[in-house]
Amino acid sequence: MLNTNGPREESPTRGNASHWCPVSCSSPLPTRVVLLTGPSGSGKSSLAARSGLPVLRLDDFYKEAGDPTLPLVEGSSDIDWDSPLSWDADTAVRAVAELCRTGRTEVPVYDIATSSRTGSETLDISRTPLFIAEGIFAADIAARCQELGLLGDAICLRGRPSTTFRRRLLRDLREGRKSVLFLIRRGWRLMRAERAIVARHVALGAHACARDEALGRLAAAAAGRHRGARTAATA
Repeated sequence: MLNTNGPREESPTRGNASHWCPVSCSSPLPTRVVLLTGPSGSGKSSLAARSGLPVLRLDDFYKEAGDPTLPLVEGSSDIDWDSPLSWDADTAVRAVAELCRTGRTEVPVYDIATSSRTGSETLDISRTPLFIAEGIFAADIAARCQELGLLGDAICLRGRPSTTFRRRLLRDLREGRKSVLFLIRRGWRLMRAERAIVARHVALGAHACARDEALGRLAAAAAGRHRGARTAATA
């Protein structure tokens, strides 16, 4: 059964999740993914950890600094890490598909502070019938996951832009993700764009909601009531 009363955590733990099975493990069910998206700082990682489900961190599929395809913020020399062009969607979809098919996959370990991959590790969810893939670009792969028959649900967390701004800035400063000036510029830009960011996720097929409704949808997906995403308005 989905745990909705456990303690919050900042970073979901990778590892073997064979103990997590809401139904009899003698009858394997097809594994599905819940894509969890939302603006940076909206609480995705905390919600994923609270769910008790295995988690694939999609932020680990960022491109590395120096990649010539990295986009820039318009009118600036800053790399636009909030553009889906800064992210390797193809590799992320392959990892999701392999987890659904085999229960394990090799994933990169990404260091946000240095914008580089520092290694790789195995994510093993065993025969768990549901897992979460969370990140700010999760909705960008909703249509592909649905086409492949892998999608349990697609959820976009939303809240007050001012709250998201504060939570994001405190987290990024605490973790030393980028320079203070970069983080303030990025945070201000994202706060002004937050409603448009949520609207884009919805257009891509995600259901926008607050934390409690998201937990309910996760429980429904864990019980086998796979909702999937709506037909995406954009590719």
